[in-house]
Amino acid sequence: MAENRLNEEEKKGWSRRDFIKGAAVSMAGAVALAGLSQKEAVAAEAAKPAATEPPKAKTGAALKLDDVLRVAREKLYPRCRVCPECDGVACAGEVPGMGGIGSGRSFKNNYTSLAKVELHMRTFHNVKKPDTSITLFGEKLSLPILSAATGGTTYNMGLKGKMTDAEYIDAMLGGCRLAGTCGLAADGIGDPLDVFEIRLKAVSKYKGKAIVTIKPKTQEEIIKRIRLIEQSGAFAFAIDIDSAGRAARAVPGQTVEPKTFKQLQELARSTKLPFIVKGIMTLEEAEMAKDAGAAGIVVSNHGGRVLDHTPGTADVLPKIAAKMKGKIVILADGAVRYGTDVLKMLALGADAVLVGRPILRGAVGGGQEGVALMINKMKTELVDSMVMTGTADVKKVGREIIA
Repeated sequence: MAENRLNEEEKKGWSRRDFIKGAAVSMAGAVALAGLSQKEAVAAEAAKPAATEPPKAKTGAALKLDDVLRVAREKLYPRCRVCPECDGVACAGEVPGMGGIGSGRSFKNNYTSLAKVELHMRTFHNVKKPDTSITLFGEKLSLPILSAATGGTTYNMGLKGKMTDAEYIDAMLGGCRLAGTCGLAADGIGDPLDVFEIRLKAVSKYKGKAIVTIKPKTQEEIIKRIRLIEQSGAFAFAIDIDSAGRAARAVPGQTVEPKTFKQLQELARSTKLPFIVKGIMTLEEAEMAKDAGAAGIVVSNHGGRVLDHTPGTADVLPKIAAKMKGKIVILADGAVRYGTDVLKMLALGADAVLVGRPILRGAVGGGQEGVALMINKMKTELVDSMVMTGTADVKKVGREIIA
């Protein structure tokens, strides 16, 4: 029965994808009937101001979520459809792009594993103004939500001519600061060093209120980047070892690789900055990361974009947290879309969460203000769900709130 329901859900998802594609084809066809070739029709659509200009709020008026999502959809299509429910169905297999690798099962598992977690509603208590603040590696943040390390404005997002790498990272980090939190600055497999340095300039601009990630390049290349990160003032750095996937290894002339325990030790000892290992999906590797000198881990399967048929992060997080909570900082990502999702991840054992696609859409659709809008929306949802579960402090979320 469960498999039948899953099949029905997938059929609905594929129907949605067909509908979106069909709408786009119909639009292009209508323009063609007006005397334009298909190529001219695409060019005409791309030239529309709404697709390249962020929405501008009227003087004294707040930017609206619908406007941000509309612009994000116009800019990101067809790499991302900005679906009302971001479940990985419509974009399955679209790597490079915004989807999950292969069948897209890992992306979908992230979504379904978190969606199946339910919360106990409690209203007999005195929790009215919950504390959402945390301290992460010495940095005080107003909430346990950080922007994930999202990059690839051209090859993943298709933003060439619509948003530069410098504009994107400024929107992400600047928007996070407006919301009282921080973001992760990404590295790219095929990005030259000067592109990496563009992101570090943004880190310095925002006084180091960021964590910088490095792809699992050679040890020499990683340590070269660590020195640049130290100069930028960033308060921590991460290696997203989960990037050493098939899609990444296929990039010509680039070396990305899994890391041995000895190599992790070398990286941890190469700097005084807190070292985070991103891409942990087993308790064994969480323990190895700590023993190697890591100050933190990110429970992540890279958004389901590197290995098909992995479990969802919400399924593996509790086992890791049961042994590692309090011994190492535990971050987690994977289909976090709402403030309730944040609370679920905290209850499952995370200290804070990384959010990718919703905040990415905020950056593309509304710049810094769009990012802050997305994060504050999630904060409002988080506060509401804390009140409705009797949770007073995000630093003390217990498993008892999970049904």
